[in-house]
Amino acid sequence: MVRQLTMVAATALIAAPLAAHSQARPGELTYRCVSKDGKKYYGSTLPQQCIGQPVEQLSTSGIVVRRISPEGDEKARLAKEAEAKKKREDEAASREATRRSSALLATYTSEQDIDEARSRALADNEKAVTDIESRIESIKKRHAGYSKELEFYTGNNKPPARLQDDIRDAEIDLQAQEDLLAAKKKDADRINARYNDDKKRYRELTGRR
Repeated sequence: MVRQLTMVAATALIAAPLAAHSQARPGELTYRCVSKDGKKYYGSTLPQQCIGQPVEQLSTSGIVVRRISPEGDEKARLAKEAEAKKKREDEAASREATRRSSALLATYTSEQDIDEARSRALADNEKAVTDIESRIESIKKRHAGYSKELEFYTGNNKPPARLQDDIRDAEIDLQAQEDLLAAKKKDADRINARYNDDKKRYRELTGRR
């Protein structure tokens, strides 16, 4: 008699969760989890309270067929997104390399063309450097004139606001031109590096040494 009662009780324990959620259709898996408040939740679809919690999937006979870790799923999702992003970036880089190669071959018919283009670019840069240096000299002369005029004002004889503004503007202009000059001088290195890359790529594309 005791044995029969034990078997009945065990059967009831297994069947209880499924009986409580009889809305699940035959053959469907049931989700089960323990929420943050310590309560168990079941459903034929993932209960709202189970989101972000470890979840078990139960067969119609109450057997756990799968355990779902939210942390593991999140890592898998992030890894998949990172892989997809890298694939897009690689494809974009490949398209850009193809475009640049086509443009290179369309622009130059020989290495001499590349050298001539380099010479023109360097000449333009050198002219820009010369023009800036000329402007710098002009600003320095203007500033020297203002400084000389300033010498007339001593003691209580204060210089007019116009003169002070002119001196300040000249100093601002001078700094801006000196910064531009430094950038233009660095451009020469970038120009040479660019055309060196173009020549190397041209040789690779045309199979020349």
